[in-house]
Amino acid sequence: MHKNEKINYVEWPAKDLSATKAFFTKVFAWKFEDYGPEYIAFSNEGLDGGFYQSDLCSSTENGSALIVFYSDSLKSTLTKIEKAGGTIIKPIFDFPGGSRFHFNDPNGNEFAVWSERVDEEA
Repeated sequence: MHKNEKINYVEWPAKDLSATKAFFTKVFAWKFEDYGPEYIAFSNEGLDGGFYQSDLCSSTENGSALIVFYSDSLKSTLTKIEKAGGTIIKPIFDFPGGSRFHFNDPNGNEFAVWSERVDEEA
C-alpha cells in the first residue's frame, strides 16, 4: 500500500543497463523488470526504484542524495561489491552510529553501506 506523502520511489542514471542489472543482481540479489530499452525497475528492496539510460551519474561530490544500504557484514558486502565490478571510493571508516564505506556501481553512481559494527574476521 502506498502511503500519502512518503518517499515511494527512487531513480538513478545508468550508462549501461545490462551492467547495472548484473551488478545489483550479483551483489544484492535484486530482480529487474525491463520497460523498453532505456529503463529497468526493481521492487521489494526496501524502496522501489529504477535506472534510466543516461551518461550522467549520481555522486555526493555533485550534491546528490546518498542511498545507504545496511549490512550485517561490512567486509563480506565490500568483497561482493568488488567482485561484481564496483569500486570502493571510501574504505571502511567509523562514525558515531557504527562503520561504513562508500562505493561506485559500474555506472559511477555513489552508494554507501553501513553496519553497527565492523566484522572481526579478516
